Amino acid sequence: MSLLKKMTLIFLALLLPGWAYANAGVPMLFLAMPVFVFSLLPIIAIETFYISKSLEIRLWQSLKTVTVSNLISTAVGIPLTWLLLVFVQTLTGGTSAHGIDSFIKKIGAVTWQAPWLMAYEKEFNWMIPAAGLFLLVPFFFASWWTESFVSKKMLHGLSSQKINLKVRNANLLTYGLLATWPVAFWVFNGFK
Repeated sequence: MSLLKKMTLIFLALLLPGWAYANAGVPMLFLAMPVFVFSLLPIIAIETFYISKSLEIRLWQSLKTVTVSNLISTAVGIPLTWLLLVFVQTLTGGTSAHGIDSFIKKIGAVTWQAPWLMAYEKEFNWMIPAAGLFLLVPFFFASWWTESFVSKKMLHGLSSQKINLKVRNANLLTYGLLATWPVAFWVFNGFK
């Protein structure tokens, strides 16, 4: 079956849950996006102040740039990155359950299969936050590159290299804070 057909079936299964199989696994984008959207305003506030001070630009200019770049990053960069990761997972055989009976297989289940977790429902209490933490790495790079690209377009006249560095640093700061979500999930579930 072609990848396009698989992706179409996946999206139809999500739209028509009555027809979906119970063992379809967890598409992590649908758990991550609410966190990103909920965190968007604090992220914009933190990055606005950091970018304004570090690039020595007006607060309003920073707010406009950071808001636009974060909206594009959240609406386009993160979902496209997730789709790319699902594509790689599909191409490399990661759409089948390979078991989690060893430490190596558990690591594989929350890294290689992090974009679309397999249906190990009894293990989701640790797998979902672990996969969430792992996915922050590619999502960080997607955010950094997307936001740098947009910021360079909006802040012409400033050094591209300096913009790239400061946007990276702002994202390191906010992604560090985003990592508290999966950790909090573990804490509130008693590290099970």
